[in-house]
Amino acid sequence: MQVRLTNLIAPSFYEVHHAVKKGAATHFLLGGGRGSTKSSFTPVEIILGIIADPDANAIALRKVKDTLRESVYASFEWALDKLGVAHLFDCRVSPMQIVYKPTGQRIIFRGADNPIKIKSLRLRKGFFKFVWYEEADEFSIEDIRSINQTLLRGGRDYKVFYTYNPPKSRKRWVHEYKSNPPKDWLAHHSDYRSVPR
Repeated sequence: MQVRLTNLIAPSFYEVHHAVKKGAATHFLLGGGRGSTKSSFTPVEIILGIIADPDANAIALRKVKDTLRESVYASFEWALDKLGVAHLFDCRVSPMQIVYKPTGQRIIFRGADNPIKIKSLRLRKGFFKFVWYEEADEFSIEDIRSINQTLLRGGRDYKVFYTYNPPKSRKRWVHEYKSNPPKDWLAHHSDYRSVPR
């Protein structure tokens, strides 16, 4: 069954999809409220990237571990189903991970209540090419820098996704980065109005 990506990715994300594909940026700051499709776009991109690169692995992070299963893990299950590739992946909850059966590549899930624990992560094969921070505004920029320093090594063409609902506090780092993205960052905002019915 051939799946058309245009049926899975909202038009507001076409530009971001092309930027991911071309390697136009390393960091993708994706802001938007409920219904903006940022949390369905991200797992689609990561799954396609894992299938395309036999050395690529992924990690999805939430600040609080207990929220992983109902959020990022469920988003990956949805994306696998919609892409028509669920039969190629083994979804496990203990420990929580999704394994690409042909090669053993993994998507792992971690809470970052204590970012130091991330430093002990090891992979049998390949590297963490994809990192997803869900509700990224709950992380401090210092935590993100520390985690990225651990994860983004020994590989190439990294793609780091930061999805968030715009926080009320103007002091959060996501506001500053959205207004003035650092080098190698792409900032994008969407909402339910930019998504076809």
